[in-house]
Amino acid sequence: QVHLVESGGGLVQAGGSLRLSCAASGRTFSRYVMGWFRQAPGKEREFVAGIRWGASTTNYADSVKGRFTISRDNAKNTVYLQMNSLKPEDTAVYYCAAGLSAVFITSNNGYDYWGQGTQVTVSS
Repeated sequence: QVHLVESGGGLVQAGGSLRLSCAASGRTFSRYVMGWFRQAPGKEREFVAGIRWGASTTNYADSVKGRFTISRDNAKNTVYLQMNSLKPEDTAVYYCAAGLSAVFITSNNGYDYWGQGTQVTVSS
């Protein structure tokens, strides 16, 4: 069982930056593939970024490549999402997720545990 708690969301102007954090419970954090997803009002939840166990391999949605960076600190059981050059279209609730397989790292169905979400609002 893994319990995930996101933090770091807020209101920021376009062009600004935020760093989201996701703290995970449990002693086996390093075994999990971690992902960030987001859901805007009236839209389906979509993949943002994912990172494998050893943190050497990452995946990004095309819409955030070059602006967002996912990282993890297995010693602190924490995964991060650094978001730079934010745009109004990045406004959404951001969710952290954990899964045991990297096969479906970009899919909602590839994860077993989810956090409660943190709101990110980017004003124009």
